[in-house]
Amino acid sequence: MRAYYKSKLFWFQAVLWVTMLMMPLMFTAPGEVLTITLYLRRLVMPLILLAVFYANYGWLAPKYLRHEGNGIKLLLINLFMISTLTIGLYLWTKYDHQQQLNERAAQGNIPPERRNGPRPRAFYLGLIGDFYFLGTAAVLGCAVVMGRRWMTSEQKRQVAEVARREAELKNLRSQMNPHFLLNTLNNIYALTAFDTEKAQAAIMELSKILRHMLYDNQQPYVQLTEEVDFINNYVKLMRIRLASNVEVNTSINLPNPCTLEIAPMIFISLVENAFKHGISPTQKSHININISADNDKIECMVENSNFPKGGGDRSGHGIGLVQVGQRLELSYPGKYLWEKGTNTQNNIYTSKITIYDTQLHHH
Repeated sequence: MRAYYKSKLFWFQAVLWVTMLMMPLMFTAPGEVLTITLYLRRLVMPLILLAVFYANYGWLAPKYLRHEGNGIKLLLINLFMISTLTIGLYLWTKYDHQQQLNERAAQGNIPPERRNGPRPRAFYLGLIGDFYFLGTAAVLGCAVVMGRRWMTSEQKRQVAEVARREAELKNLRSQMNPHFLLNTLNNIYALTAFDTEKAQAAIMELSKILRHMLYDNQQPYVQLTEEVDFINNYVKLMRIRLASNVEVNTSINLPNPCTLEIAPMIFISLVENAFKHGISPTQKSHININISADNDKIECMVENSNFPKGGGDRSGHGIGLVQVGQRLELSYPGKYLWEKGTNTQNNIYTSKITIYDTQLHHH
């Protein structure tokens, strides 16, 4: 726990006390001798201001601002306290001023005709001034309490928000794993019907993919190089069952050495979507995968020939891409750009994610 003397509240109170204790010095007239007795007399007002402040800060505000509807009680108590203290200060100031005049008159410092002190109007103005300053002290005490509560509430809200985002990310990852695995197993199942050797090779590639999903995917961030290896393994798995009319090109351009990190399995759904919608059993098809990174951004662009599924085909249901959008918003809020769509002929689909957060994350 951080030491109290390092807190902002400690230094605020230190400045407050120093200011109040210095007030008698501020109102010393030129040439006036400030004795200990005179200093203590003039310290009455600063001490009362501190008393009003701490009465609200330490007792009234914490008690009456705890529940809604008690603000009127707090106001009435402060009005009574401040009015009483203002009258008391008025009587004290009048008495103290007269005493000072008598002392100075006894020393011959003022003529006898000025021994009755200032006109009543000056005291009335002082009365208004005292009420104002005492009211300001009360408001300041309440404001500090409300400010601390707001900061505490904001900290709790931020902690709860982080916990919520982590829970949502964990939930999305748990949804994505079965979804991804289901599609991959469907591909391997199709291979077993006509090419056992390729099916066995596919199972080997799948084991590498599952290793990444089981271990790396549980971390909030993974090495970008590991994520790229995962995508390459997936592409190898998909190549096994591709016909000769499908061309797949992969371009990787990363810094060397690469220490960048990324949220796991952000890009795989784009690649998976390309293999799902970018391949035709009869027409010439292509899939281009480009992943690049530098100190400013990480980019993944997937371009594929577009063969939209018919209305009766419900395979996949687009769950993967929906999850990509949700995970981008949770992991990189305000720090990403996702551009996607087809060309004017509707025969080429492009999806490009740019992440503007390349700082090193700690697991």
